[in-house]
Parts: sequence; C-alpha cells; structure tokens
Amino acid sequence: MDIVCLDLEGVLIPEIWINFAERTGIDALRATTRDIPDYDVLMRQRLDILNENKLTLGDIQEVIGGLGPMPGASAFLDALRRDYQVVILSDTFYEFAAPLMAQLGQPTLFCHRLLVDNEQRIVDYRLRLRDHKRAGVEAFKALNFYTIAAGDSYNDTTMLAAADRGILFRAPKNVIREFPQFEVETEYDGLRGAIDGARAKAA
Repeated sequence: MDIVCLDLEGVLIPEIWINFAERTGIDALRATTRDIPDYDVLMRQRLDILNENKLTLGDIQEVIGGLGPMPGASAFLDALRRDYQVVILSDTFYEFAAPLMAQLGQPTLFCHRLLVDNEQRIVDYRLRLRDHKRAGVEAFKALNFYTIAAGDSYNDTTMLAAADRGILFRAPKNVIREFPQFEVETEYDGLRGAIDGARAKAA
C-alpha cells in the first residue's frame, strides 16, 4: 500500500500569514517556516504581533475567506486521490483551514488548534504533537505503508527524511541549499511524476 503525505500551505494553498500580512501592512507577519525553522518561536512572534495590533481570529478568517487553492492544486489533488491514499500534514490550524479544505474536496487533514477568548483574540495554540509531521509519517510506515512526502519549508524536512521518498515542492533557495538530499519539483506535473516514479521503483 502507498500513502502520500502533503504539506498544505505553499503546496496546495497560498501562505495564509503572508496574505494576512499584505492585508494588514504588517511586514513582520510575512515570516513563515521558510524563514524561521523553530515553529514555537515563529508562533510566539505572530501572537505577540496580533496582540499588539488588536487583531482577532475573525480578522484572519476574513482574509482566508477570499483565498482559494493554488492554480492547479484541486485537479492535482483529485487525480492523486484516485491512485493513492493522501493525507495532509500541516502546521496550520483547523480554525484557519476549514473553508479551504471544503474547496479541496475535504481531504484528510492533521493539524493544530488555536485557543481563542470570548473576544476572538488568539491567546495561545495547542500542537497536536511536536514534530507531528514526522510522527505521522513514521506511524504510517509502521502500518506497512510505502510513504511518499512532499513539502516546501524547514518544518517539512523531518517528514521528508522519515518518508521512504521525500520531495521538496516549490521550496525557497535557502531550504533547497540546506537539504540537497531531497528531489526538488516546481510544478504539479513534475510532483506527480516524482510520486509515480517513487512508487514504480518501490514495486
């Protein structure tokens, strides 16, 4: 059996925080796991900025409501799900991802949760599990799945290393430079070809 594990933001949907930064004009919110490898440091920075600027979950969800999947993502995912078990492993939050998952046909998504007060201020977050992408891949392998993983950021690299085959997709130059062991693809056709090639070699 084969399973494909995909990151979400930057692979199937736009980067939510970057779009929110553009809407608010707060450049510091443009930072993602492409820039800051330590996810906790990144999230604490984001929460501090939201608090300082009195921005709420509703403000972020308003921006998300205007987003859609990246061009070609829906067709790629639909075709992939016809031939593979597909799971999305993401460091986003269910409170952010729900409307975009509906546009992608409700694929299985494992991610985190936000803690929000009565005034819709984001006061904290709860990880499903630290380094849960890697843990997810290792669990699938323990269930005897041949596992292929694709992602674009620092926080995907442990998942890619744990998989039977790891692929960087549309990753920035700094990530590609630091992790030359992973194949690099920039278009969905190339990513699908890499996935199929990995399965063929494993057969």
